[in-house]
Amino acid sequence: MPRKVSYEQALVTDRWISFDPLDNEIIARLFKKDIREGEEKLMLAVLADAIEHFQKYALSKDEKRRKLFQEAEEWFLEKDSDQLFSFEYICDVLQLRPDYIRKGLLSWKAKQHFFEAHRAGGGKLVKMPVSHTSVGRSKTA
Repeated sequence: MPRKVSYEQALVTDRWISFDPLDNEIIARLFKKDIREGEEKLMLAVLADAIEHFQKYALSKDEKRRKLFQEAEEWFLEKDSDQLFSFEYICDVLQLRPDYIRKGLLSWKAKQHFFEAHRAGGGKLVKMPVSHTSVGRSKTA
């Protein structure tokens, strides 16, 4: 069965490191790219985990799960944090808009609480006509 050899092992020959100084820049770029991609994957996993906890446990009655929701919510709402894996830093690295995500999550949460309150109270949802205002239309149209 073929054995997988890591890049570091390929540089070592008879316990001596075979290294061309001209390769230093190329190797540095390769490792930085691998690290960057790994960090981005980790950041994306942290974000996905927080979103999952936020949505999965928003209405939980269980204390442990409710705490997971609260921690996720606090993490999303925290601004100007200097922590490496803060929500805003992750969004910056992944080129996402944190305020847009916050707004979406809070809107989702409000809808979940609204529907849960109506389910628990036995209330019925009633369709009501909504008047629309026309912006930029003339009154003669």
